[in-house]
Amino acid sequence: MSDTNGSYYVPHGSGWPIIGSIGLFTMMQGFANFLNGSGIGSTVMLVGFAILLFMVFGWFRTVINESETGTYNRQVDKSFRWGMGWFIFSEVMFFAAFFGALWYTRVLVMPWLGGGDPGTHELLYPNWEASWPTNGPGDVGGAFTLLDPWKIPALNTLLLLSSGVTITFAHWALKKGNRGSLIMWMIATVVLGATFLGFQAYEYGQAYSEHHNLTLGSGIYGSTFFMLTGFHGLHVTLGTIMLIVITLRCAKGHFTADRHFGFEAVAWYWHFVDVVWLGLFIFVYLL
Repeated sequence: MSDTNGSYYVPHGSGWPIIGSIGLFTMMQGFANFLNGSGIGSTVMLVGFAILLFMVFGWFRTVINESETGTYNRQVDKSFRWGMGWFIFSEVMFFAAFFGALWYTRVLVMPWLGGGDPGTHELLYPNWEASWPTNGPGDVGGAFTLLDPWKIPALNTLLLLSSGVTITFAHWALKKGNRGSLIMWMIATVVLGATFLGFQAYEYGQAYSEHHNLTLGSGIYGSTFFMLTGFHGLHVTLGTIMLIVITLRCAKGHFTADRHFGFEAVAWYWHFVDVVWLGLFIFVYLL
């Protein structure tokens, strides 16, 4: 990694940003038409999504090629680290908002509606008891049963925590220059992440079945349950895709013991996903 004259690499003119903008615009136009019942809306939305994927793969390929050809110096590496750090911080704030909504509902709203304000309780919901989990005053969400936290949720917790260990082992192998162990531990991490997603999809099927009847319409508990676990599942999906890409790059011989920020960035993100799930398991499933 060169530090010639302390210079900072300035990217050349790129068309990827405008391609991404066209893809986003097309996708949102299609989505808007789809919501308004237009028959062509879904097709336009898929076209926009395809353009967006083309931009993502093309732009990432360009950045990877620049990195592997030694274009970046240590100043660029430092800026990448700051950028990834702030990105993860923004993700922390994203989930903090949803955890805040859960806390606000359980700690403030429910006691208020359940008798904290006697006038409101007696006038609107005289027969409702404020106990968690709830389907809302007036039984608006219908009856449902809870998922057993010590079955699939506990298994998924074990899977994610194990994946945090395997990616750490992969990092150690990379630092030691052991390419075989690196690839093996990366494959293990991908398998664990994909297995987590499979079990979560199965759990969603259970939740929507007649046995549990836990849906997005099951009052405030149903909406917060699927909001938090759904967004986390989306992040695990993105993280798994990132892990697959990094695994393929490791197999191609990318990264060295002292130049592997792309690997570290994905590892940081994956550890963040692990920590968020621990919060979900405790506050959504257990409490």
